[in-house]
Amino acid sequence: MDRPVVCIVGRPNVGKSTLFNRIVGRRIAITEDNPGVTRDRIYAEAEWLNKYFTLIDTGGLEPESDEIIPVNIKRQAEIAIDTADVILFVVDGLDGVTTTDREIANLLRKSGKEVILVCNKIDTGNIPNHVYEFYELGIPNLVVISAEQGLGIGDLLDEVIKHFPEDKDTEYDEDLIRVAVIGKPNVGKSSLVNNILGEERVIVTNIPGTTRDAIDTYFTHNGDRYVFIDTAGLRRKRSINENVERYSVIRTLSAIDRSDICVLVIDAREGVTEQDTKIAGYAHDNGKGIIIAVNKWDLVEKDTNTYLDYEKEIRTKLSFISYAPIVFISAKTGKRVNRLLELLKVVNNNYSLRISTGVLNDIINEAVILNQPPSDKGVRLKIYYGTQVAVRPPRFLIFINKKELMHFSYQRYLENQIRQYFGFDGVPIKFEFREKGD
Repeated sequence: MDRPVVCIVGRPNVGKSTLFNRIVGRRIAITEDNPGVTRDRIYAEAEWLNKYFTLIDTGGLEPESDEIIPVNIKRQAEIAIDTADVILFVVDGLDGVTTTDREIANLLRKSGKEVILVCNKIDTGNIPNHVYEFYELGIPNLVVISAEQGLGIGDLLDEVIKHFPEDKDTEYDEDLIRVAVIGKPNVGKSSLVNNILGEERVIVTNIPGTTRDAIDTYFTHNGDRYVFIDTAGLRRKRSINENVERYSVIRTLSAIDRSDICVLVIDAREGVTEQDTKIAGYAHDNGKGIIIAVNKWDLVEKDTNTYLDYEKEIRTKLSFISYAPIVFISAKTGKRVNRLLELLKVVNNNYSLRISTGVLNDIINEAVILNQPPSDKGVRLKIYYGTQVAVRPPRFLIFINKKELMHFSYQRYLENQIRQYFGFDGVPIKFEFREKGD
């Protein structure tokens, strides 16, 4: 069964993202005093009284605007409303009822969904008389809160869970594969997510940087459950001029932190850039599974050697993630996107792969026979035995005589020997070396 879905809507700058962050318990949505900061639907898992649900934050609704971004925000909010079981209609308790509030109320009444009117920014225990003016919007279920101060949130959530449909699943489920779609701006990350999901999930325009937040979407494929995190692209530091852009960089790094697998999207027309290297390096250093998706491959003129030359260039510039599989795709046409989904399954299996201690030591002993360990000043490196101590990512503890004798080149040799037998495609292998008796 699906999770209950709760959607937060309202005009710009009424505190929707602050309420979203308050309910979720961590700063996911960007909160800034500039209207229109939250542009896409932002999904997160939330919980109240052991009932789990999906919470959606949306961009501020401006129903009559003809500008491209507000129009797209309206379309995204309408999609979120369609999927919601409960809608939190947030209004500004200090401003009173506005024309835009009335227009949104009309839109919500037509939806036929359960709607709770959330009167925000009331920071005292006494409810001002003008708050009752909001009843003119025709939504009888009104709750007064201060998202900033955390006042009334419990009462609001008590009301929310009353309206969950009985056929929805509110139990905790940790069997999810978390995938962060990463890369620099305007390489097609949002288009790829939309293609996979089969719906216009994330706003796609030709304006670089349209996606500012990291956005979670649940997706099931061949029985496996995924959370896709579409992220704002990392820009060069000199291009980061506003606070919002800085926050977006933080969100991208945070999205990598909470993912299992990162899909690094590269623009086929530009090749590997310095930003791609930095993003991939952060994912690698943090032990994430990695797949390289070369997007817009349909726009590249090809000859007999194009594919091999391109792959060679990637392997050269991203040599530190040589374990990452490469797939050439077109998010626009859907070409080889299914292959990407297959690779996600493979990489996730490898991410959880565990080698028995006996088999691991057979591999190590054979490696030592084939290539003697290095020595220094007459003392040779001795490898006593190894064991795998963790998965996601795989981590191996190797007992040796002296740490100083374990050169990086020999560590890489041991890694290659392990990969020769078990592959670990798409997965970094971590080593810890300990002197016997430590």
